[in-house]
Amino acid sequence: MTFKELGLSQNILESLEEMGHVTPTPIQELAIPHILQKKDVLGCAQTGTGKTAAFVLPIIQSLLMAERNRFFDIKVLVLSPTRELAIQTRDNFRKYASHTNFTCDVVLGGVNQRSQERTLKKGVDILVATPGRLLDLVKQRIVKLNAISVLVLDEADTMLDMGFIHDIKDIISRVPEDRQTLMFSATMPSSIRNLANEFLKDPVVVEANKTSLTIDKINQSVYFVDTKNKSKLLLEILSSEDDKSTIIFTRTKHGANRLTLMLENNDVFPEVIHGNKTQGARVKALNNFKSGRSKILIATDIAARGIDVSELGQVINYDIPNIAESYIHRIGRTGRAGLGGIAISFCDHTERKHLANIERLMKQTINIVEDHNFPSSTIVVREVNNYPKKNNKWNNSKPTDRNNKWNNPKPSTENGNKDNRNRDNYRSRNDSTNKWNNSKPSTENGNKKWDNSNKDNRNKDTYRKTTDNNSNKDNKWSRPKKDNNRWNNSKPTNNNGDNRNSTFKKNNYSNRTSYKK
Repeated sequence: MTFKELGLSQNILESLEEMGHVTPTPIQELAIPHILQKKDVLGCAQTGTGKTAAFVLPIIQSLLMAERNRFFDIKVLVLSPTRELAIQTRDNFRKYASHTNFTCDVVLGGVNQRSQERTLKKGVDILVATPGRLLDLVKQRIVKLNAISVLVLDEADTMLDMGFIHDIKDIISRVPEDRQTLMFSATMPSSIRNLANEFLKDPVVVEANKTSLTIDKINQSVYFVDTKNKSKLLLEILSSEDDKSTIIFTRTKHGANRLTLMLENNDVFPEVIHGNKTQGARVKALNNFKSGRSKILIATDIAARGIDVSELGQVINYDIPNIAESYIHRIGRTGRAGLGGIAISFCDHTERKHLANIERLMKQTINIVEDHNFPSSTIVVREVNNYPKKNNKWNNSKPTDRNNKWNNPKPSTENGNKDNRNRDNYRSRNDSTNKWNNSKPSTENGNKKWDNSNKDNRNKDTYRKTTDNNSNKDNKWSRPKKDNNRWNNSKPTNNNGDNRNSTFKKNNYSNRTSYKK
């Protein structure tokens, strides 16, 4: 099948011919006819198989067939999870619509908002945006979404993983209901199906190569190495591949910065992309890498779906991703358009569980490279095609261990076993030493816990009732009548029976008289 047989116009065919596209990919053959029929589509395909063109080409065709609005309202809205992917999608729209009069621009964070405002005032037919910045402009009444006829959620699984679900729902609530909704993703988890059931109307599910989640033409290998030796192994591999373009993926932004500093100290100067970089720095780094000025690019998973480099040499996973799907998106940077590639992974002893999850998802094992200068200090044991299952902490089988605290047989205090005693059983006993016994305490049998003679455990109310001062001299609750006791409420008297202190009065009067003199 050719693009002409799909019903595309001559303007689009000329653009495809200039770009060297001759035959459509499987996802394009399946999705384009349904999109041209104005149906909602849920598409799933491997990364690098032309998912972007699968919705860009029919959207341009639909705009050519419809009447152009003289007010230049936004007709098509494409939501992308990352800035790099948004810029890449905008460039694809401009290339495929180069022989038309339609305009396309991008709205994303990390750049000055005023330049985007000026572009939007001129009028845009197709808008590609990240959810956060788009919502800011909508709330400021700079962007209006009341004329949207086509809504596209590109890489929907990534947007859900990045926590954009609430922003997506807010944006969809502002878009007209009589629209066409397209959703494309590299994976099809249950969360994507639930989202499609909520916002798509009778969608057509299109899946290309759904039985294979990874690109078979990529040569994958793993090196088991200690964490401290990863940098040495990386320098050895890079020195053997001088002219090959390489993307190195790290798990964290700080790890990317540390790796960049290490390479610069060894006279290797890479470009770096991660979330803490400004948009200008990220665009500059990506352009330098695409143009060939720099052969090495260090990136986090934020750029795993926004980098489209033709004939990329190899991908190196410096850190094994903790999400199995992220590994597929990483290695997909080197297997674009059916071309071959190389994917190398470094794995220490703490990352072997992540490697097992990746192999379980792909349903195949990755080749182990044992002959290298920095082998792992721990023994590597792996059973081929027999992946261990995780321990189920909710296992309902009854333990047989006698000392297991979850053992249900009723314990007893016979033979001195007090660790497993049962509260209910002890309540029915009349043992005075039982703490669960609700009977009133007594002083019989030598139990001194409630004995009033025990001063440390004496009862306050009992001692307050005593009136004999001679028998309770040491009782802190009694109030003995003493002249110097602060609790004694009796007023002091002098020898003459006068309640006033005559000595104090005399001394006070004498001092007052001497002061007057």
